[in-house]
Amino acid sequence: MFDSLRVLEIGDGVAAAYAARLLADQGAEVIKVEAPSGDPARRRGPFEAEEDPEQSGFFLALNLGKHGVVVDESDGSRTLDQLLDWATIVVHSLPPAEAVARGLDAPTLNARRADLIVLAMTPFGQTGPYRDLQASELTIAHAGGWASLCPMSRREESYPPLKVHGHHCSLMAGVAGATAALATLRDTLVTGQGEYIDFSVVEYVASVLEFGVHVYTYHDMVIKRTATRSLIPWRIFDTQDGEIFLVCVEQDQWERLVEFMGHPEWATLEVFETNADRAENQDVLHTFLEGYISEWKTFDLYHAAQKHRVCLAPVFTFEQLAIDEHLNDRAFFTTVDGVRHIAPAQIINGERPHYRRGAPRLGEHNDQLETLSAASPPAARGEPKRPLEGVRVIDMTWVWAGPFGSMNLAHLGAEVIRVESSVRPDLYRRGNAAPEGIEPSLNTSGMFNQWNQGKRSVALDLRTPEGIDIVKGLIAEADVVFQNFATGVLERMGLDYDVMRAINPRIILASVSGYGQTGPYRTYMGYGPATGPLAGLASATGYPGEGPEETGVAMPDPTAGITAAYAVTGALLRREDTGEGEHLDVTLWEATAALTVEAWMEYSQRGTQAERIGNRDPHMAPHGCYRAAGDDQWVTIACRDEDEWQRLRDIIPGLGPARFDDLAGRKANEDELDQLVTEWTSMRDRWFVTGELQAIGIAAFPTFTTQDVVEDSHFNARAFIERLPHPEVGRRAHTGIPWRMNVRPNGVKKTAPAIGADTDDVLVDILGREPAEVEALRQKGVLQ
Repeated sequence: MFDSLRVLEIGDGVAAAYAARLLADQGAEVIKVEAPSGDPARRRGPFEAEEDPEQSGFFLALNLGKHGVVVDESDGSRTLDQLLDWATIVVHSLPPAEAVARGLDAPTLNARRADLIVLAMTPFGQTGPYRDLQASELTIAHAGGWASLCPMSRREESYPPLKVHGHHCSLMAGVAGATAALATLRDTLVTGQGEYIDFSVVEYVASVLEFGVHVYTYHDMVIKRTATRSLIPWRIFDTQDGEIFLVCVEQDQWERLVEFMGHPEWATLEVFETNADRAENQDVLHTFLEGYISEWKTFDLYHAAQKHRVCLAPVFTFEQLAIDEHLNDRAFFTTVDGVRHIAPAQIINGERPHYRRGAPRLGEHNDQLETLSAASPPAARGEPKRPLEGVRVIDMTWVWAGPFGSMNLAHLGAEVIRVESSVRPDLYRRGNAAPEGIEPSLNTSGMFNQWNQGKRSVALDLRTPEGIDIVKGLIAEADVVFQNFATGVLERMGLDYDVMRAINPRIILASVSGYGQTGPYRTYMGYGPATGPLAGLASATGYPGEGPEETGVAMPDPTAGITAAYAVTGALLRREDTGEGEHLDVTLWEATAALTVEAWMEYSQRGTQAERIGNRDPHMAPHGCYRAAGDDQWVTIACRDEDEWQRLRDIIPGLGPARFDDLAGRKANEDELDQLVTEWTSMRDRWFVTGELQAIGIAAFPTFTTQDVVEDSHFNARAFIERLPHPEVGRRAHTGIPWRMNVRPNGVKKTAPAIGADTDDVLVDILGREPAEVEALRQKGVLQ
């Protein structure tokens, strides 16, 4: 299947480049088109020594496995036409006007080749009020709402909203883009109908804001980076030789921590008895914990506490990641052309995929252009459908990582059947939360309703033999099982992959966990909030001159979820050739670490740890988040080159001194430069600043809160904000799907299910049970 998949990459966007690389990771032949000057990533570095555009770490990591050609726009139209005829999938990052000018817009390409799949990955998408705005990674992080929630470890508003290190937003969006493209390919091979996927990177960021959107739409609260945590303890603490993160999500975890510490007298105080008590007295509690943790060495405490099932995670540096025994046991690093890279973030049937080649040199494969043959389009055999329509997924997930991954499969058209129980409901169901005036129930939690859209629900007590038998019956009728239980739980339930495969040799099992199904730490407890420190992201993220920071949102959860969804779409295509299913092993740790591209490559090529620089960038200045007029209002500005700098200089007073003439001078005097920019922005409305600077081609945009995301005209014009009727909470805004299809259906199919809402229909229609038998199971307590 993948041997015949041809991918053409055009443009220089990070999200598009990473999506194309992920298609190469699956086995596709990818040709990257560059201008004679080369992709800007070639000049970004990091470099081992002197600047060499063939050895930029960022470029090398983004373009593993690809071929490369140079096409001169002035006389390259014929070459581009030849490449378009050759391709099965086109991935591009061109702004709308440029896409039209180059004939890469939806109407032109559909008329040219109706079977072609196009993945257009741009900051704001190809439609909507903001489609033509300039944007950088800084813009995306702040416009998507993530920065407004980051780091959530400081209560002082003097600290600006924070962008995490590197190009994390674009890279995680690239995973989602590759997932949508692979899913669409499956339907194109059946119907012969291609697609134009209009993917907004900002919308993807806005789609993963954890608690942010539902707290606003269900409870009329706007949570920001200065909010206090409600689950305590939760913090990065200093040890004797580093830093370590601690979180206790549930009461039993706190009790295990107290036991691990030897029941110190202070831990038994009534003011720390319940989570509500601990949240109310968190400063005092954290002070006690500081004293205890400071007496330990980081990794001694980590391993000792984890063996006691307490969730601690070191703030890993990249040097520590490189030598970690668990990651190396799982072959998470690989050497290509003499450079040590992070390997693909999935294990398939116990084996880690390998890169087939390194990144291409500029124009390396131009001499092969004459040998390219046109693609053979599949015959048109039916109406296009949602890409995964006809795929049945048994969803045995809870909390966030697993549900997010399976929800995206539902967004792509799969029938997703949640297997759950009111006896031990999902943590997000049992928050006892409901909008004001609505009686709380297991169906009124915004956290659950946000992350389980489009699914069905079957309520089973899996402690019963009959419940397990029903699951086995569903496996026999399914294509995919998606689960994120702790490692070993499925085996104890009698549902390991060997059992599933005996029932259904075509079944694909996607297992998402903190540490994986193998390796010395496989039984360790992992949560999304703990994985940012574990993956090295916290060590590189923070304000200049200060310590490591959290990421605000537990982004490793959805990152692992979408990585598993990407793995599933690849497995579905491979199954068309092999007829067999696969066991996919995806971890929060590896899925997150795989996106720390720049920081890892800095260590890999130079042996140095990435510096914490806040909202700044090593290659741009000014580049930051600046105060605007009003209470806690902020606006971002990114000057990407010298032309933009000169235009900014003409608008903002005081930027004329010769010390600011070049980038080196601006970086050397960056504190002064940022102060001058702040003096100008702080007297002006954030939208005024945005309008003034966008009008002269400079990437500027406000820092969006979750309220801004929900109410924004652009997001609503693109139907990204969904307001479907729910039987218990009514119409509440939820973030929807960050891409728009051109010929296939769009939009979320339905709201999250009430618990057990589909039990009878599933047992009768799919398993062939008689209604009387179903009722008997209910009376026996199996269905609950």
